[in-house]
Amino acid sequence: MHKGLNLIGGEWVPASSGVTFRRHDPADLGEVVGEFPESSAADVEKAVEGAVEGAAEWGAASAEKRADVLEAAARWLEDRAGDLVGELVREEGKTRAEAAMEISRTPRNLRFYAAEAHRIGGESYPSADGGLVYTRRDPVGVVGAITPWNFPLNIPSRKLGPALAAGNAVVFKPSPVTPLLAQRLVEALLAGGLPAKAIALVHGGAEAGAAVAADERVGAVTFTGSTRAGRAVHAAVGPSRRAQLEMGGKNPVVVMDDADLDRAAQIIVKGAFGLSGQACTGTSRVIAHDAVHDELLDRVARAAEARTVGNGLDDGVHMGPLAADFQMEKFLDYVRIGEEEGAKLVTGGRRLPGDGYFAAPTVFAGLTPDMRITREEIFGPVLGFQRASGLDEAVELANGTDYGLSAGIVTRDLDRALEFARRSETGLVKVNQPTSGMAMTVPFGGLKDSSTQTYKEQAGPSMMLFYLREKSVYITP
Repeated sequence: MHKGLNLIGGEWVPASSGVTFRRHDPADLGEVVGEFPESSAADVEKAVEGAVEGAAEWGAASAEKRADVLEAAARWLEDRAGDLVGELVREEGKTRAEAAMEISRTPRNLRFYAAEAHRIGGESYPSADGGLVYTRRDPVGVVGAITPWNFPLNIPSRKLGPALAAGNAVVFKPSPVTPLLAQRLVEALLAGGLPAKAIALVHGGAEAGAAVAADERVGAVTFTGSTRAGRAVHAAVGPSRRAQLEMGGKNPVVVMDDADLDRAAQIIVKGAFGLSGQACTGTSRVIAHDAVHDELLDRVARAAEARTVGNGLDDGVHMGPLAADFQMEKFLDYVRIGEEEGAKLVTGGRRLPGDGYFAAPTVFAGLTPDMRITREEIFGPVLGFQRASGLDEAVELANGTDYGLSAGIVTRDLDRALEFARRSETGLVKVNQPTSGMAMTVPFGGLKDSSTQTYKEQAGPSMMLFYLREKSVYITP
């Protein structure tokens, strides 16, 4: 069992209260992955104090030094990839293949942001009096990073990477569901040469996260998680500081009457049941043209039933367990809600045997726009089917939720695809691809209740600007 600690003021320490929590393997509840500090607001206060000191040193480091640290951290992760895959499977519940993908992608993220360290610069402007007018970009100072459990290395690397590349110190509050992987990322950065006071790691739950957002010394807060929690973060940060939020989704795939149904079924099943349905961009709704609805529903249901659910370390497993007890409770609750609302349970909808949080891939039919399972994020392996008579109705149904993260369409008609992309009220549109998955070099962010719509979470010009303060300088000779 791993014994975790907080990193505060450059030192590995327990919570000031001495209280700890344990993380169990979601596929084998008798196995304890690790024990970690249950931090309080007092611990966060000390962490921010140390980060303020660390920000002065790290902010003065050259672009070359910042890039070198991120490059070295990437190599550290790659050298330990085999061990990290096993730890990720046991802590979060991914399959081995899903974990290997995340472990391989995280070092590439860090290298991408290492290059960004060299691109930080201002602009010069013509001056009426013959002087000099220019802008300069400096670190915010201290950045708070509050991260979810479903991608415990990939998502934090997309926050810590640019924050550190810009010269900020970071107070990192990971999810208590995946504390070990968060600690591994911090260990990689320290091994890469990051000054210990430039990064604080504070384990714990909602109290610690709220304290990070509320501390006025934290100049910017980046958050990924539920819309409910994101709204609380945004309110705590207020107008005088900055927040960047990526939140929930209720992502549809529209399947038109000209679609290859085998291909459509593969796209849907991968998007809906990959990562056990626990991805913000995962597919949760299918809007199928009347002409293909029944045949597509049958193919998707059969594909769902064919998926093997089990421990992600075992060969032949397509879907691992849900990550935690609250995820299982939520899954079963929404199955009950769907049936009570009149949706037809086609397959799944039950907890599977075993000493873990194993859930059957679930497909509903007969969803209507007013149903909760149509409108609310479930964040589990639950997929619902709706009917549409054509593209106009499909677009209306696709846009008919408060969320606007990701959407997809399966069609052979380029004109239809482009029209759907134009009319979709989402930040991400996929044509003949699953709604989940993205390239690290492409801007990512949602619309409506899926984002603050201020700064992108990855790539794009606004990504680095979130971590920098810009000022204009006027000089007259």
